[in-house]
Amino acid sequence: MVSLLPGTLLIADPFLKDPNFARTVVLLCEHQDTKGSFGFVLNKLFDQQLNELVPEILINTIPVFYGGPVQIDTIHFIHQQPELIKGGFEIIKGVYWGGEFETVVSLINSGKLDLTKIKFFIGYSGWSNGQLENELNEKSWITSTSDIPLIFEEEEQHIWKQALKNLGSNFAIMANFPIDPLLN
Repeated sequence: MVSLLPGTLLIADPFLKDPNFARTVVLLCEHQDTKGSFGFVLNKLFDQQLNELVPEILINTIPVFYGGPVQIDTIHFIHQQPELIKGGFEIIKGVYWGGEFETVVSLINSGKLDLTKIKFFIGYSGWSNGQLENELNEKSWITSTSDIPLIFEEEEQHIWKQALKNLGSNFAIMANFPIDPLLN
């Protein structure tokens, strides 16, 4: 098991039934033993584009992901552009959470931001003190180190399967498990 550090990927067990997390991969952004954990679901598209949530955005093709069930009235982002977006927190080398949102809006509208190096989320995934450790003990999650191409380049419908395949042949077989084994 990988330590719960910023940048850890939480890969949902194939039989996890929670509709918020079934067949998802969560990028852990923070984990503190006394305060809990939070991260973002990487592979669940939200049903609206960024410009529908932030009217100041002039481009209508920027996807938003469902980051998780907590505070779904908030927008968050991760990116690989700290030279343009100040104020972010480095999760892993080269990947940052947050920063100056007004700057992001301006950079998007002026075409100066590489949209392949930023990902937006509505809401986030959060765990209270000890909750995530309990879920790991219950085998709800498989942990892995981060993979930048998986986070930013892989199409969302392939992220969960690819995250399992990246762990080797013992886990790759799980990527093809049916959602409900009783229907097999």
